[in-house]
Amino acid sequence: MGPYIRTRENPYFDGLLVKGGSLTEESSNSDFGGIYDVQKVSRFRSDIGNSGRKNLDLDISEKPMEPAFGDSISDAILQPFIRASNDSWSNAVRPPASVLSDIQSESNFHLDNPSDPMKDSLDHYAPSLLGTEKSYKVMKKRTSLPKIPLPQSAASFYNGYSPRMEIVESCESVNRLNFFLKSRREEVDAGVPGRFLHAVIGQDVPDVGSVASAIMYAFYLNETLKNDQFFTVPVINIKRTELNSHAELKWLLDSCQIDQSSLIFIDEIDLSYYDLFGSLKLVLLNGSKLPSKQEALKESVIEIFNCKEGEFAYPWVEKVTVGQECSSCTLIAENFAMTSPQILAGQGFSRLLLAGILLDTGNLSSPDSTTKDKYMATLLLNGAGRFGCNGLYQILRYKLYDVSELRVADILGKDFKKWTRVGKADNSCSRLTVAHVGMSSIGISVEQLLSHGEASTREIKHFLQTEKLRLLMIVSGYYDQQKNFKREILVSTESVEVMKNLLFFFNSNASQLPLKAVHQPDIGEEMKAFEIDKVTSRKTIERLLEQFGGPFNQHRP
Repeated sequence: MGPYIRTRENPYFDGLLVKGGSLTEESSNSDFGGIYDVQKVSRFRSDIGNSGRKNLDLDISEKPMEPAFGDSISDAILQPFIRASNDSWSNAVRPPASVLSDIQSESNFHLDNPSDPMKDSLDHYAPSLLGTEKSYKVMKKRTSLPKIPLPQSAASFYNGYSPRMEIVESCESVNRLNFFLKSRREEVDAGVPGRFLHAVIGQDVPDVGSVASAIMYAFYLNETLKNDQFFTVPVINIKRTELNSHAELKWLLDSCQIDQSSLIFIDEIDLSYYDLFGSLKLVLLNGSKLPSKQEALKESVIEIFNCKEGEFAYPWVEKVTVGQECSSCTLIAENFAMTSPQILAGQGFSRLLLAGILLDTGNLSSPDSTTKDKYMATLLLNGAGRFGCNGLYQILRYKLYDVSELRVADILGKDFKKWTRVGKADNSCSRLTVAHVGMSSIGISVEQLLSHGEASTREIKHFLQTEKLRLLMIVSGYYDQQKNFKREILVSTESVEVMKNLLFFFNSNASQLPLKAVHQPDIGEEMKAFEIDKVTSRKTIERLLEQFGGPFNQHRP
């Protein structure tokens, strides 16, 4: 028996570091961060396990990338190449300029042979054919990893601590998912003629778990439900514009190579129209009741997925899946594992589910985390990539609170609540009879918010006017350099008179909310900053805000 030679099915090891059986200077770890050349890698599944050493043909272009790539996510697509014979590899063929001009799009997949008569039929995904080859993509990093407290891992030995590019496998399962999303988007735009709209929708909470579970469960139902009358589509229960204020969601969808343009958000489809004509069938995720804004559609609910035991608000629903306190992404991954486990092998596909599990369970350390959550996270470990589960969780948590690239309006809208008057108030609040009161929670200090841009104060006032508020309370919670938790508030009002009423209310409730004024220059009389002298929860502030405004009904804008 010949000696064992370990092989890795990854172009980073065989394509970038090795040329002619030896390491090259151009692909050394120290130079990897500055690579600006497109490198082509030929690699096939059938060669894994061969005891003989492989000879790879590398075509390393000397031309730098065109500046047009800029900060786009994908700077190049590494094209797969068809093997010529069992003993030799085909030479790398450079695609024509017409193909290279399209590689900036992350959702486009091109074959290496432009003259292939099958190419036109494969512009859209064909599962039976793409399963025989792999392609890889060089993705330029937008995040500076040293800012994120990543755990030490063996991957740092290979890729360094801050590579500017990362090689990502374009997996078959993500291709199938993108094809599903794109086809559904096109038919929804056409009106879904002659079929029931089978919409999968979650709660109106813009978190990773809700978005991931809506996409993945809709895809699961489409793959397993054999009903030509149902047109299954995921509906993300937030506005598309809200996605801009959630960097963790955008980063995750980008890293999983999900085509965001094919996603359908709640403001892009009129569910009440389909309900009016009796063609709406709803699948409700992560709860027993629809959000208040969609409560009128409750008669269309035919399935509830992942609700608590005993919480059955709609008795006519026959198909109910009780969540057993675990993440909805855990249940969906379990369904895939039982029906088509091979689909979980794709890194992007498994990463989307794994991210939902990690954030729902606090990196599997929450008291609500179950054994099933941990088991499925282990099964989906490939989705974590070189970061590992801890590293992926740290990146998502960092992105969750990172506002460095957001506008002030996006920061305020990230966690925003709004109340509307429905009753009479006492004399001190009589001027708020028809008022709206809003509260934004932020993870940075008031000083950082006001220094976020030259026009921060003006943008805050513009947000107040856009949301038609008479009072906006910005609640800040953060840790200072000594790791002490600080709570601050910034109040913006429509007029000086409203501010005076609010200050009088604060003075009368000083025992519950002890405030110390913090001077902030050039913010005007309609805006005041305070530091809270004791640890106070947002719920306490929210309750006092309701008392100031009288009886309000809370709702999401």
